[in-house]
Amino acid sequence: MLASVGPVAPLDVVLRDAVGCILADDVTATHDLPAFAVAARDGYAVAAYETAGAGYASAQSLPVAHDVRPGAGPLRLVPGTAVRVASGAALPLGADAVVPLEETDRGAARVAMQRPAVPGQHVRPVASDVRAGDVVLEAGTRLGARQLALAASMGRGRLRVHPTPRVVLLSVGDELVEPGTHADRSGHGVFETDGHALEAAVRDAGAASVRVGILGDDRAVLREAIEDQLVRADLLVITGGLSELTHDTVKDVLATMGSVRLDQVAMTPGQRHGFGTVADDLASDKSVPIFALQGHPVAAQVSFEVFVRPALRAMAGHTEVFRPSVAAEAVEGWVSPPGLRQFVPATVLGSPDEGYRVTPIGDPSAPTVSALAHANALAVVGEHDLTVHPGQVVHCLVLEG
Repeated sequence: MLASVGPVAPLDVVLRDAVGCILADDVTATHDLPAFAVAARDGYAVAAYETAGAGYASAQSLPVAHDVRPGAGPLRLVPGTAVRVASGAALPLGADAVVPLEETDRGAARVAMQRPAVPGQHVRPVASDVRAGDVVLEAGTRLGARQLALAASMGRGRLRVHPTPRVVLLSVGDELVEPGTHADRSGHGVFETDGHALEAAVRDAGAASVRVGILGDDRAVLREAIEDQLVRADLLVITGGLSELTHDTVKDVLATMGSVRLDQVAMTPGQRHGFGTVADDLASDKSVPIFALQGHPVAAQVSFEVFVRPALRAMAGHTEVFRPSVAAEAVEGWVSPPGLRQFVPATVLGSPDEGYRVTPIGDPSAPTVSALAHANALAVVGEHDLTVHPGQVVHCLVLEG
Protein backbone atom coordinates (compact mmCIF):
# COMPACT_ATOMS: atom_id res chain seq x y z
CA MET A 1 0.00 0.00 0.00
CA LEU A 2 2.76 2.44 0.89
CA ALA A 3 4.53 1.59 -2.35
CA SER A 4 1.41 2.59 -4.27
CA VAL A 5 1.11 6.06 -2.79
CA GLY A 6 3.53 8.95 -2.74
CA PRO A 7 3.56 12.58 -1.67
CA VAL A 8 0.91 14.76 -3.28
CA ALA A 9 2.47 16.89 -6.04
CA PRO A 10 4.00 20.07 -4.56
CA LEU A 11 2.25 23.42 -4.88
CA ASP A 12 3.26 27.01 -4.22
CA VAL A 13 0.84 28.35 -1.62
CA VAL A 14 0.49 31.52 0.43
CA LEU A 15 1.63 31.31 4.03
CA ARG A 16 -1.84 30.95 5.53
CA ASP A 17 -2.50 27.88 3.35
CA ALA A 18 0.83 26.29 4.31
CA VAL A 19 -0.17 25.68 7.94
CA GLY A 20 0.23 22.00 8.79
CA CYS A 21 1.74 21.15 5.40
CA ILE A 22 5.13 19.56 4.78
CA LEU A 23 7.73 21.77 3.12
CA ALA A 24 8.70 20.40 -0.30
CA ASP A 25 11.87 22.47 -0.90
CA ASP A 26 14.56 23.97 1.31
CA VAL A 27 14.09 27.63 2.23
CA THR A 28 17.40 29.48 1.87
CA ALA A 29 17.99 32.94 3.31
CA THR A 30 18.48 35.56 0.60
CA HIS A 31 19.68 38.21 3.06
CA ASP A 32 21.03 38.62 6.57
CA LEU A 33 18.53 38.84 9.42
CA PRO A 34 18.65 41.45 10.74
CA ALA A 35 20.06 43.19 7.68
CA PHE A 36 21.57 45.90 9.93
CA ALA A 37 22.15 46.30 13.64
CA VAL A 38 18.92 47.09 15.48
CA ALA A 39 17.96 48.24 18.94
CA ALA A 40 16.74 45.47 21.23
CA ARG A 41 15.17 47.91 23.74
CA ASP A 42 13.47 51.29 23.72
CA GLY A 43 16.11 53.80 24.74
CA TYR A 44 18.97 55.91 23.50
CA ALA A 45 21.60 54.85 20.97
CA VAL A 46 25.04 56.05 21.94
CA ALA A 47 28.73 55.49 21.39
CA ALA A 48 29.56 53.65 24.63
CA TYR A 49 32.90 55.42 25.18
CA GLU A 50 31.07 58.78 25.34
CA THR A 51 29.10 57.67 28.43
CA ALA A 52 32.13 56.91 30.60
CA GLY A 53 31.23 59.59 33.17
CA ALA A 54 27.57 58.67 33.51
CA GLY A 55 26.26 58.00 37.03
CA TYR A 56 28.73 60.19 38.95
CA ALA A 57 27.87 63.28 41.00
CA SER A 58 28.39 65.55 38.03
CA ALA A 59 26.01 63.43 35.94
CA GLN A 60 26.99 63.36 32.30
CA SER A 61 24.27 64.12 29.78
CA LEU A 62 24.18 64.09 26.01
CA PRO A 63 22.06 66.14 23.65
CA VAL A 64 19.34 64.12 21.89
CA ALA A 65 19.85 64.66 18.17
CA HIS A 66 17.01 62.61 16.69
CA ASP A 67 14.21 60.07 17.14
CA VAL A 68 14.35 56.81 15.13
CA ARG A 69 11.43 54.43 14.65
CA PRO A 70 11.35 50.93 13.14
CA GLY A 71 11.35 50.99 9.35
CA ALA A 72 13.50 54.09 8.98
CA GLY A 73 16.92 53.72 7.37
CA PRO A 74 19.98 54.00 9.62
CA LEU A 75 21.22 57.52 10.43
CA ARG A 76 24.75 58.51 11.31
CA LEU A 77 25.39 59.33 14.94
CA VAL A 78 26.88 62.77 15.40
CA PRO A 79 29.76 62.47 17.88
CA GLY A 80 28.84 63.68 21.34
CA THR A 81 25.09 63.09 20.91
CA ALA A 82 22.49 60.42 21.55
CA VAL A 83 19.62 59.24 19.35
CA ARG A 84 16.34 58.10 20.87
CA VAL A 85 15.45 54.71 19.31
CA ALA A 86 12.48 52.36 19.49
CA SER A 87 12.96 48.64 19.89
CA GLY A 88 13.48 47.15 16.42
CA ALA A 89 14.75 50.40 14.89
CA ALA A 90 18.01 50.56 12.98
CA LEU A 91 20.98 51.50 15.11
CA PRO A 92 22.59 54.75 13.88
CA LEU A 93 25.97 54.30 12.24
CA GLY A 94 28.63 55.07 14.81
CA ALA A 95 26.51 53.91 17.77
CA ASP A 96 27.42 50.65 19.48
CA ALA A 97 25.04 50.49 22.48
CA VAL A 98 21.50 51.25 23.57
CA VAL A 99 20.79 52.69 27.01
CA PRO A 100 17.28 51.56 28.11
CA LEU A 101 14.77 54.28 28.94
CA GLU A 102 14.54 53.14 32.56
CA GLU A 103 18.26 53.82 33.05
CA THR A 104 17.90 57.48 32.00
CA ASP A 105 15.93 60.59 32.95
CA ARG A 106 13.95 60.14 29.69
CA GLY A 107 15.00 63.56 28.49
CA ALA A 108 13.78 64.86 25.15
CA ALA A 109 16.41 67.54 24.50
CA ARG A 110 19.21 66.15 26.69
CA VAL A 111 19.43 62.79 28.37
CA ALA A 112 21.24 61.88 31.58
CA MET A 113 22.21 58.26 32.20
CA GLN A 114 22.52 56.35 35.45
CA ARG A 115 25.62 54.36 34.48
CA PRO A 116 28.12 54.00 31.63
CA ALA A 117 27.04 51.94 28.63
CA VAL A 118 28.85 48.78 27.57
CA PRO A 119 29.58 48.25 23.86
CA GLY A 120 27.00 45.88 22.36
CA GLN A 121 24.43 46.18 25.12
CA HIS A 122 20.83 45.82 23.92
CA VAL A 123 21.92 45.60 20.30
CA ARG A 124 21.05 42.85 17.82
CA PRO A 125 24.04 42.68 15.46
CA VAL A 126 23.81 42.15 11.70
CA ALA A 127 23.02 38.48 10.84
CA SER A 128 22.70 37.54 14.52
CA ASP A 129 19.57 35.55 13.63
CA VAL A 130 20.18 34.30 10.07
CA ARG A 131 23.05 34.72 7.63
CA ALA A 132 22.45 35.04 3.89
CA GLY A 133 22.86 31.64 2.21
CA ASP A 134 21.84 29.62 5.28
CA VAL A 135 19.18 26.92 4.85
CA VAL A 136 16.67 28.15 7.41
CA LEU A 137 13.97 25.51 6.84
CA GLU A 138 14.68 22.07 5.41
CA ALA A 139 12.42 20.14 3.06
CA GLY A 140 10.33 17.71 5.08
CA THR A 141 9.64 20.20 7.88
CA ARG A 142 6.07 20.42 9.11
CA LEU A 143 5.00 24.04 8.97
CA GLY A 144 3.51 25.52 12.12
CA ALA A 145 3.45 28.96 13.70
CA ARG A 146 7.17 29.10 14.47
CA GLN A 147 8.27 27.99 11.01
CA LEU A 148 5.89 30.39 9.26
CA ALA A 149 7.19 33.24 11.44
CA LEU A 150 10.71 32.51 10.18
CA ALA A 151 9.57 32.32 6.55
CA ALA A 152 7.69 35.61 6.89
CA SER A 153 10.68 37.30 8.52
CA MET A 154 12.70 36.31 5.45
CA GLY A 155 10.13 38.02 3.23
CA ARG A 156 8.70 34.77 1.84
CA GLY A 157 5.01 35.23 1.06
CA ARG A 158 4.66 31.79 -0.55
CA LEU A 159 6.14 28.38 0.14
CA ARG A 160 6.37 25.20 -1.92
CA VAL A 161 4.67 22.43 0.04
CA HIS A 162 3.09 19.04 -0.26
CA PRO A 163 -0.57 20.05 0.10
CA THR A 164 -2.84 18.38 2.61
CA PRO A 165 -4.32 15.21 1.04
CA ARG A 166 -8.07 15.35 0.41
CA VAL A 167 -9.78 12.21 1.63
CA VAL A 168 -13.32 11.36 0.54
CA LEU A 169 -15.27 9.05 2.85
CA LEU A 170 -18.20 6.91 1.68
CA SER A 171 -20.26 4.70 3.99
CA VAL A 172 -22.18 1.89 2.27
CA GLY A 173 -25.21 -0.02 3.50
CA ASP A 174 -28.99 0.02 3.10
CA GLU A 175 -29.30 -0.49 6.86
CA LEU A 176 -27.43 2.71 7.82
CA VAL A 177 -29.17 5.77 9.25
CA GLU A 178 -27.64 9.08 10.25
CA PRO A 179 -27.17 9.68 14.02
CA GLY A 180 -29.76 12.14 15.25
CA THR A 181 -32.46 10.61 13.08
CA HIS A 182 -34.90 7.78 13.85
CA ALA A 183 -33.56 4.22 13.88
CA ASP A 184 -35.97 1.33 13.94
CA ARG A 185 -35.86 -0.20 17.44
CA SER A 186 -36.49 -3.62 15.93
CA GLY A 187 -32.90 -3.61 14.69
CA HIS A 188 -33.55 -2.80 11.04
CA GLY A 189 -31.60 0.45 11.30
CA VAL A 190 -27.95 0.93 12.30
CA PHE A 191 -26.52 4.31 13.16
CA GLU A 192 -23.76 5.26 10.74
CA THR A 193 -20.59 5.35 12.81
CA ASP A 194 -17.67 4.80 10.47
CA GLY A 195 -17.93 8.05 8.53
CA HIS A 196 -17.93 10.19 11.65
CA ALA A 197 -15.09 8.26 13.27
CA LEU A 198 -12.90 8.27 10.18
CA GLU A 199 -13.62 11.93 9.46
CA ALA A 200 -12.02 12.75 12.80
CA ALA A 201 -9.20 10.24 12.26
CA VAL A 202 -8.35 11.75 8.88
CA ARG A 203 -8.09 15.22 10.40
CA ASP A 204 -6.00 13.86 13.25
CA ALA A 205 -3.62 12.42 10.64
CA GLY A 206 -3.21 15.90 9.17
CA ALA A 207 -5.37 15.45 6.07
CA ALA A 208 -8.60 17.09 4.91
CA SER A 209 -11.75 14.98 5.03
CA VAL A 210 -14.90 15.13 2.92
CA ARG A 211 -17.67 12.91 4.24
CA VAL A 212 -20.09 12.18 1.40
CA GLY A 213 -22.53 10.36 3.63
CA ILE A 214 -24.55 7.15 3.35
CA LEU A 215 -24.87 5.20 0.11
CA GLY A 216 -27.16 2.24 -0.47
CA ASP A 217 -26.08 -1.11 -1.81
CA ASP A 218 -27.24 -0.41 -5.37
CA ARG A 219 -24.37 -1.18 -7.75
CA ALA A 220 -25.07 1.58 -10.27
CA VAL A 221 -25.46 4.25 -7.59
CA LEU A 222 -22.27 3.15 -5.84
CA ARG A 223 -20.20 3.13 -9.01
CA GLU A 224 -21.48 6.55 -10.04
CA ALA A 225 -20.70 7.98 -6.59
CA ILE A 226 -17.15 6.66 -6.70
CA GLU A 227 -16.55 8.06 -10.19
CA ASP A 228 -18.00 11.44 -9.20
CA GLN A 229 -15.67 11.72 -6.18
CA LEU A 230 -12.44 10.86 -8.00
CA VAL A 231 -12.10 14.37 -9.40
CA ARG A 232 -11.72 15.94 -5.94
CA ALA A 233 -10.11 13.08 -4.01
CA ASP A 234 -6.45 12.36 -3.40
CA LEU A 235 -7.57 9.21 -1.60
CA LEU A 236 -10.95 7.53 -1.22
CA VAL A 237 -12.08 5.38 1.73
CA ILE A 238 -15.17 3.17 1.55
CA THR A 239 -16.55 1.41 4.62
CA GLY A 240 -19.05 -1.45 4.61
CA GLY A 241 -20.40 -3.75 1.93
CA LEU A 242 -17.42 -6.12 1.87
CA SER A 243 -19.04 -9.41 2.85
CA GLU A 244 -19.20 -12.32 0.43
CA LEU A 245 -23.00 -12.27 0.44
CA THR A 246 -24.93 -11.14 -2.61
CA HIS A 247 -26.55 -8.09 -1.02
CA ASP A 248 -23.15 -6.46 -0.35
CA THR A 249 -22.11 -4.88 -3.64
CA VAL A 250 -18.84 -3.04 -2.95
CA LYS A 251 -16.78 -6.05 -3.99
CA ASP A 252 -18.61 -6.29 -7.32
CA VAL A 253 -18.21 -2.61 -8.13
CA LEU A 254 -14.55 -2.35 -7.14
CA ALA A 255 -13.62 -5.55 -9.00
CA THR A 256 -14.34 -3.77 -12.28
CA MET A 257 -12.48 -0.57 -11.44
CA GLY A 258 -8.76 -0.08 -12.03
CA SER A 259 -6.41 -2.29 -10.05
CA VAL A 260 -8.59 -2.72 -6.96
CA ARG A 261 -8.36 -6.12 -5.29
CA LEU A 262 -10.02 -7.64 -2.23
CA ASP A 263 -8.07 -9.77 0.23
CA GLN A 264 -8.30 -11.60 3.51
CA VAL A 265 -5.57 -10.18 5.75
CA ALA A 266 -4.26 -12.25 8.66
CA MET A 267 -5.33 -9.80 11.35
CA THR A 268 -8.20 -9.32 13.77
CA PRO A 269 -10.26 -7.24 13.81
CA GLY A 270 -10.37 -6.14 10.16
CA GLN A 271 -9.63 -9.25 8.11
CA ARG A 272 -11.44 -8.20 4.95
CA HIS A 273 -9.76 -5.42 2.94
CA GLY A 274 -9.90 -3.81 -0.45
CA PHE A 275 -7.15 -1.69 -1.94
CA GLY A 276 -6.08 -0.40 -5.33
CA THR A 277 -6.01 2.63 -7.58
CA VAL A 278 -8.58 3.98 -10.00
CA ALA A 279 -7.86 6.39 -12.85
CA ASP A 280 -9.83 9.62 -12.99
CA ASP A 281 -11.27 9.86 -16.50
CA LEU A 282 -11.37 13.66 -16.23
CA ALA A 283 -7.65 13.84 -15.40
CA SER A 284 -5.78 11.27 -17.42
CA ASP A 285 -2.61 11.63 -15.34
CA LYS A 286 -4.39 11.18 -12.00
CA SER A 287 -4.75 7.83 -10.30
CA VAL A 288 -6.59 7.78 -6.98
CA PRO A 289 -5.84 5.19 -4.26
CA ILE A 290 -8.95 3.51 -2.81
CA PHE A 291 -9.21 1.72 0.53
CA ALA A 292 -12.22 -0.46 1.31
CA LEU A 293 -12.67 -1.29 5.01
CA GLN A 294 -15.09 -3.51 6.87
CA GLY A 295 -18.18 -1.79 8.21
CA HIS A 296 -17.78 -2.85 11.85
CA PRO A 297 -16.66 0.37 13.62
CA VAL A 298 -13.81 -1.28 15.53
CA ALA A 299 -12.53 -3.09 12.43
CA ALA A 300 -12.74 0.11 10.38
CA GLN A 301 -10.81 2.16 12.93
CA VAL A 302 -8.14 -0.49 13.51
CA SER A 303 -7.66 -0.90 9.76
CA PHE A 304 -7.41 2.86 9.40
CA GLU A 305 -4.64 3.00 12.02
CA VAL A 306 -2.72 0.09 10.51
CA PHE A 307 -3.02 0.88 6.81
CA VAL A 308 -4.73 4.15 5.90
CA ARG A 309 -3.09 6.53 8.36
CA PRO A 310 0.48 5.63 7.30
CA ALA A 311 -0.54 6.06 3.65
CA LEU A 312 -2.00 9.50 4.38
CA ARG A 313 1.14 10.56 6.22
CA ALA A 314 3.27 9.43 3.29
CA MET A 315 1.04 11.33 0.85
CA ALA A 316 1.42 14.47 2.95
CA GLY A 317 5.20 14.21 2.73
CA HIS A 318 5.93 13.09 6.29
CA THR A 319 9.04 11.00 6.85
CA GLU A 320 7.64 9.51 10.08
CA VAL A 321 4.46 7.78 8.94
CA PHE A 322 3.77 5.31 11.76
CA ARG A 323 2.37 5.83 15.24
CA PRO A 324 4.93 5.52 18.03
CA SER A 325 5.09 2.15 19.76
CA VAL A 326 6.28 1.03 23.18
CA ALA A 327 7.05 -2.33 24.74
CA ALA A 328 4.87 -2.90 27.81
CA GLU A 329 4.38 -5.70 30.33
CA ALA A 330 0.91 -7.24 30.32
CA VAL A 331 -0.89 -6.68 33.63
CA GLU A 332 -3.19 -9.61 32.88
CA GLY A 333 -3.27 -12.40 30.34
CA TRP A 334 -5.58 -13.21 27.45
CA VAL A 335 -6.00 -15.64 24.57
CA SER A 336 -5.06 -14.76 20.98
CA PRO A 337 -6.36 -16.58 17.86
CA PRO A 338 -3.86 -18.72 15.95
CA GLY A 339 -2.50 -17.40 12.66
CA LEU A 340 -3.86 -13.87 13.10
CA ARG A 341 -2.15 -10.70 14.29
CA GLN A 342 -4.40 -9.43 17.05
CA PHE A 343 -4.99 -5.74 17.81
CA VAL A 344 -6.46 -5.26 21.29
CA PRO A 345 -7.81 -1.95 22.66
CA ALA A 346 -5.77 -1.30 25.77
CA THR A 347 -4.54 1.20 28.31
CA VAL A 348 -0.80 1.80 28.51
CA LEU A 349 0.61 3.50 31.61
CA GLY A 350 4.15 4.23 32.73
CA SER A 351 7.22 6.14 31.65
CA PRO A 352 10.53 5.44 29.88
CA ASP A 353 12.31 5.32 33.25
CA GLU A 354 9.95 3.02 35.15
CA GLY A 355 8.74 1.04 32.15
CA TYR A 356 5.25 0.59 30.74
CA ARG A 357 2.30 -1.62 31.68
CA VAL A 358 -0.56 -2.59 29.37
CA THR A 359 -4.07 -3.64 30.37
CA PRO A 360 -6.63 -4.85 27.81
CA ILE A 361 -10.04 -3.18 27.86
CA GLY A 362 -13.04 -5.48 27.60
CA ASP A 363 -12.88 -8.87 25.90
CA PRO A 364 -9.77 -9.02 23.64
CA SER A 365 -11.48 -11.65 21.47
CA ALA A 366 -14.44 -9.36 20.71
CA PRO A 367 -13.35 -5.70 20.96
CA THR A 368 -16.16 -3.17 21.21
CA VAL A 369 -16.68 0.46 20.30
CA SER A 370 -16.80 1.39 23.99
CA ALA A 371 -13.52 -0.42 24.66
CA LEU A 372 -11.82 1.39 21.78
CA ALA A 373 -13.22 4.73 22.98
CA HIS A 374 -11.46 4.31 26.33
CA ALA A 375 -8.18 2.96 24.94
CA ASN A 376 -5.01 4.94 24.44
CA ALA A 377 -3.22 2.14 22.59
CA LEU A 378 -3.60 -1.05 20.60
CA ALA A 379 -1.75 -4.03 22.05
CA VAL A 380 -0.35 -6.04 19.13
CA VAL A 381 -0.04 -9.82 19.51
CA GLY A 382 1.86 -11.77 16.87
CA GLU A 383 0.39 -14.46 14.64
CA HIS A 384 2.25 -17.24 16.46
CA ASP A 385 1.34 -16.24 20.03
CA LEU A 386 -1.71 -18.15 21.26
CA THR A 387 -1.65 -16.79 24.79
CA VAL A 388 -0.46 -13.58 26.41
CA HIS A 389 0.76 -14.28 29.94
CA PRO A 390 0.85 -11.75 32.80
CA GLY A 391 4.26 -10.06 32.75
CA GLN A 392 4.82 -10.87 29.07
CA VAL A 393 6.20 -7.98 27.00
CA VAL A 394 3.72 -6.84 24.35
CA HIS A 395 4.36 -4.21 21.70
CA CYS A 396 1.72 -1.47 21.74
CA LEU A 397 0.71 1.03 19.10
CA VAL A 398 0.23 4.30 20.98
CA LEU A 399 -2.91 6.14 19.86
CA GLU A 400 -2.58 9.15 22.15
CA GLY A 401 -0.41 10.46 24.96
